[in-house]
Amino acid sequence: MDQPIRSNEVGAGHAAAPSGTKAARQLGRVGAALGVVALVILVWAALSAHYASAKLKAATEQQAVVTVATTKPKAQSDLTELILPGNIQANYEAPIYARTSGYLKRWLVDIGTPVKAGQLLGEIESPEVDSQLRQAQADLATAEANQKIAGLTAERWRNLRSSDSVSKQEADEKISLAASGDAQMQAARANVQRLRQLSGFEKIVAPFDGVVTARNTDVGQLISAGINTGPELFRVADMRRLRLYVRVPQTYAAAMKAGLAAELQFPDRPGRTYAARLESTSSAIESASRTLLAQLSVDNQNGELLPGAYVEVHFKLPAGVAGESFKLPANVLLFRGDGLHVATVDASQHVVLKPVTIGRDYGSDVEIIQGLDADDNVILSPPDSLVNGAGIRVATPKPGQVTQS
Repeated sequence: MDQPIRSNEVGAGHAAAPSGTKAARQLGRVGAALGVVALVILVWAALSAHYASAKLKAATEQQAVVTVATTKPKAQSDLTELILPGNIQANYEAPIYARTSGYLKRWLVDIGTPVKAGQLLGEIESPEVDSQLRQAQADLATAEANQKIAGLTAERWRNLRSSDSVSKQEADEKISLAASGDAQMQAARANVQRLRQLSGFEKIVAPFDGVVTARNTDVGQLISAGINTGPELFRVADMRRLRLYVRVPQTYAAAMKAGLAAELQFPDRPGRTYAARLESTSSAIESASRTLLAQLSVDNQNGELLPGAYVEVHFKLPAGVAGESFKLPANVLLFRGDGLHVATVDASQHVVLKPVTIGRDYGSDVEIIQGLDADDNVILSPPDSLVNGAGIRVATPKPGQVTQS
């Protein structure tokens, strides 16, 4: 009875073994599937991160490219008028200072008074000079008397010497005293002449025909002689012809020839023009401003124009005197350490910085006389950070929009 029972137990064990193997295989397949899913998830995450990084990099690079507007240079080769500021002065103008000290006794002319050469403007009372003159005249009279007696004495001693009545030594002494007396007389005479001239300076006179433009003194005022001892007493200007000074840029210096005509416009006389003619130039370029000083003459016989006024000078220059030039907005200029530059865009959409030279400044526009070509694409309002070779994007004008020129 015991053995059959063991035989059944062994049979049951053999029947359970295939069931456990099947379960293990199923579990392995599930694990493999989960591994594949995890690998797919990891690959997908890596690809997503790479794509996002590439997209962010492309967007950053896209945003880093500066978008700009451009314009074409406007040719100015037909420009023939040069407008410059100038200062107008009287042909002759002289400040009048005192040559002798004293008190102003009276003045006879005021500002705006026409005067003639030699006309009395005022008088200075100088009692010290008058007293010195009287003393000098008395010294001269004494010297003349001494010289007269010394001369007579010397003549007598010459006669006595001819007869050997006196020694040669004594005769020479008398002749020497006569010569010394003559020298003293000449010195006294020169001193009298000097004081007479100082006394004559008590009368202040006009040096030339003109108009009194300033009077800086009054009756009783203490007057000191010299140019550095006080203000000028009077100022006289000859305004029948005026001199006009203007600084011409070096670019146009070659066109400044004697006889060149110009028209003048004054802000206080709108709508009117006056003729002027170039007389001469300084024949040298001032290194600080790179300009040539030019002098023009203006006829002012009617006295209509006033010295010291500001004036616009319009020169009529031959066409192309400064070569081909271009007109551009002032906001195209870049100020760098090595000078002015203009940023342009080449065919491959990259920046090219070009050094330029400007001519006239019109305020909102400037004249470019060197450094640009007519077909250049010039960047408007370029950022200061632009460098040569930088990538750039040119904005496309909207329909109907006109680029600034």
